[in-house]
This record gives sequence, structure tokens and C-alpha cells, in this order.
Amino acid sequence: MEEVFLPRTEFSSYDDFIANYRLNIPENFNFAYDVMDAIAAKTPDARAMVWTNDEGDECTITFGNMKERTDRAASFFMECGIKRGDMVMLILQRRYEFWVSVIALHKIGAIAIPATHMLTVEDLVYRNNFAKIKMVVAVNAPGIIQNITASLPQSPTLKKLVIVNEFGVDKPVTDLPDGWIDFATGCKNAAPFPVLKREDVSTNDDYMLGYFTSGTTSHPKLAIHNFLYPLGHIVTAKYWQHVQRGGLHLTVADTGWAKTSWGRLYGQWICETALFVYDYHSKFKPVHLLEQVQKYKVTTFCAPPTIYRFLIHEDISCYDLSSIKHCSTAGEPLSDEVFNKWKELTGFEIREGFGQTESTVFLFNFEGEKIKPGSAGKPAPYYNICLLNDELEEMGTAVSGQICFKLDKDKFPATAGRFPGLVCEYYGEPDKTREVFHDGYYFTGDTAWRDEDGYYWFMGRCDDVIKCSGYRIGTFEVESVLEGHPAVLECAVTGAPDPIRGQVVKATIVLTKEYRPGSPELVKEIQDYVKHTTAPYKYPRIVEFVDELPKTISGKIRRNVIKNRDKEKAQ
Repeated sequence: MEEVFLPRTEFSSYDDFIANYRLNIPENFNFAYDVMDAIAAKTPDARAMVWTNDEGDECTITFGNMKERTDRAASFFMECGIKRGDMVMLILQRRYEFWVSVIALHKIGAIAIPATHMLTVEDLVYRNNFAKIKMVVAVNAPGIIQNITASLPQSPTLKKLVIVNEFGVDKPVTDLPDGWIDFATGCKNAAPFPVLKREDVSTNDDYMLGYFTSGTTSHPKLAIHNFLYPLGHIVTAKYWQHVQRGGLHLTVADTGWAKTSWGRLYGQWICETALFVYDYHSKFKPVHLLEQVQKYKVTTFCAPPTIYRFLIHEDISCYDLSSIKHCSTAGEPLSDEVFNKWKELTGFEIREGFGQTESTVFLFNFEGEKIKPGSAGKPAPYYNICLLNDELEEMGTAVSGQICFKLDKDKFPATAGRFPGLVCEYYGEPDKTREVFHDGYYFTGDTAWRDEDGYYWFMGRCDDVIKCSGYRIGTFEVESVLEGHPAVLECAVTGAPDPIRGQVVKATIVLTKEYRPGSPELVKEIQDYVKHTTAPYKYPRIVEFVDELPKTISGKIRRNVIKNRDKEKAQ
């Protein structure tokens, strides 16, 4: 299917790729019709998804069956009063109904707002009112339905509540909470989906999908994408993750986060690979993931570095991973220690990619190019990347700056130079939108430096870079060193308040099984290890041992939680 949108799909080198990658942008592109229904018409029996859970439930959905399911769901949503431009929140964890619902919403021109199941009542009230959420589709898991119901009195726009069973395949919820409609029953009884005129559904500029980004000092922002967004993910799936037509791709991510849009939805289905979804309910256990990869013969695999770090501490030799053809990672930078150990154990090199909720992949390691462990790679097409200082001056080799995109108004005049995949705006907040779009650039808020070969090395968020006694210290460069010590299972480096230096380096560490916390000797050993491995001024003056690090459901470390705790202690 990708050849429909790319006049040329194969490239001899990275330079050839960057020079000659072109994207055909259809008029009134709608992923649901132009990709999903088109594949269903061409190869209805091809697998679109393989879903399973801890309880042994299993569901294989073909592209033909996905069309039938999404048609019924779209008709059901329309019967609920959902129409073009309405915002619908989806809190479905890893249920296959998430994918059915997203495509169904695209078919009627509504806006999908995926959300995590960890939202509190206060979180829900804010999101419901800010986005004028009209309907919520949620899984019947502990706490979720109760919190949504509790948010209703303060959420006047929320009119419809749809519930999905936590277990089983197409199994209705028999004991419905007051005010809730069952998804399975609603889809089963829905009228046939009407034929809609394309111009009545959506245009390329209409909003299609939005994510509330995490807020640390204020309410989260709603990053909103239009109907061209899926086309930006062709590079994500085909040239970074190397998904295979007819293969089975696994990206480890919860549907409440943008990593699902990156790794288990748009680009992957454009490339006609099937998605593998493992819906686990207990705490993540690496051995269970390995068992699923072996059983279902996953062909391409993408996970955050933290997941790889857990996997390399298991006995991988017990599992047959020969079906895997390609491994990739994103979410946070990959240390060379994890890269080298995974290659030693499996023979696979992990190809890193980098981007944001607001974008598609914009830095990645192209197949055939040398991998430099720890580097996010080189720029993707259309992202005119430069590194700028505070005076908007471009930084040269080996000098850090903020990663920015120079907007190309010649190629994309209708969207002020914003190419497919880049966020349209922070919905309803023009001031915050202007903070990232100004002077002809988009400002990512991420800091990096570029080496002499054009590889980019991530340092951290602009507000994560530690300023200690005049030095600028990237959090990741210290984490990468720490993870080379045998005692360190995983770690998070942050800047802790210090009355003399302003900030000092702090390492919050989860130890491997062989080590126990509380030993001053171990603290000194770790500090000395950093001093002798990298520049001495980067060593952690504070070392804290914890049982686990605060993370999102997708496994991304929440450093802001650690920083906020330290600020509170210092007050």
C-alpha cells in the first residue's frame, strides 16, 4: 500500500533516501477509507491484527473483518450522536476495540482522543471540559468506570458513555453500570453503515487525532493532528522499524500514549503488516513477553530501552526468537551497554528512533548505515533539522543546541510549512502554540549535539539539562555511563537543587538482583566508576537506591516526578 503514496520505495543509501524520498499527498485523504478499506478490498483475508491476553483469549482480525467491525462501530457511534468534528475519548488500554474505535471515528470525521487508564477524576474533568468531550469509550477495568462516572457532574458536554468488557472476545458487559451502553451489543445491533460523501466526512486540514501531553507545572496541552498525520508515519514503519508485508509487528506500548500511533497503527497498516497486541493485566514480566514473541512468531519488534534492559537480564537462550528480523527502540535514548548486550545475546542491532507526540520519527538509524550506540541517528526526510541556541544561531559540530525544524513553506504552503506528521497546534491555546512555532521554526524543546558524521546525540529536554557550577550536563550521557556498572539495572539522572552549585547531578538507581542498597561503599564505587569513565564533573553527588522508577504505562521514566519530589524536600 505504501507504493500508492510513494513514487519510489527503495533507496540505495541514506543520502539517496534523503535526496529522493517523495510523498504523494492525496486530496481529502482519510486513512480509514484510503488505506484500511482499500486493503480490505484487495486482500480481505490478510491478517490485520493478532490479539491475545493473559487469560488465553485470542482474536485474529483480517482486513476484511476489520472493515466489517469498523463499519458497524461507525454506525453505532453515529446512532450515539457522534458526528464530524466531535471529540471522543478512548480509554481502552490494550483492548482490540481501541483500533476498531479509532478507524470508526475516522470514518465519520470525528476526533479520537486516546487517554491512559491512570487518569484521576480531576484529570478527566479537565480533559472533558477543555476538549468538550462528547463521548467516552472505556474498558471495564478497576477504577476506570468509577472515575469517569464521578467526573460526569462536572463534565456538561459528556453525553454518551460506552463500555467495553475487560476480558473475552466480543463479549458484552452483562451487569451494565447506570448510564453506560455496551460496545459489543451496540455494534451488533447497529444499522448498516451508510455511504457517506467523502467531502462530508473530512478534508486534509480537519483534525483527526489528539493527545494530551504530560504537564509538570501546568495543565497538559492537547497536541492535535490532522488527517495527513498517518502519511508521516510511512518512514516510521517502513524505513525505521522495517515492518514486513504479511509479517507480525510488536510495539510495546499502551494505547493511551502516542507510541501506539507511532508503532502499532498508521504506518504499519499502510505497509500491510499485521499488528500483534499482548493485553497483559498484571505487572509487566519480561518472560511473558518473550513467551508471546516465541509463540506467535513476531517478525519485527520495537520497545522502549527499559524493556530491552529487562530482557537482557533474562535467560534469552530459553526462547526461540528466530522469527524476529528487525529490532528498534524509542521513548528515551538507548545506552551502548544495552545495545551491545542485546546484540551479543540475539545477534540483532537495535536501531534507535527519536521523535515526539507532536511529530513522527524525525531522527533514526537508517538500514545499512553504521550504528553509533547512544546516537539517535540522522534526520528523516522533510524534517529540516537544525540546532539553535537562545539567539536562534545555528550550532556547528559538537556544540549543543535545541533541536528545531525549519519550516518549508515552498513544499507545504497550505500548512505554513508544516509537513505531514507535525502537530497542527496546541488546541485552544494560541499562546502555547506560538511558543513552539515562531521565527520560521518549530522548537522541539529537546537538546542535542551533532557529530562530524551527521549523527545526533540527545542530551535531554531543555529543562532537563543540568547546570552545575557553570557546566551543562546532559542527563542521558550520565545514565549511559551508569548503566555500564554491573550493579545498575536501570537509573534516572536528574538535577537536584543545591544552594551552592545551583544544581548537582543525582542518580536514582534500581539495583540488579546481586546487589543490595544501603552500602556507602557501593555509592562510592558507583561514583568513582562515573568519574573514571567520563568527565569527573559529571559524577552523581547524590545517589539514591529505589525499588522501582516512576514510569508511564509504556515504560518511559518520569524524571519530572523525581525532580518535583526533590524540590519539595529542598523547600
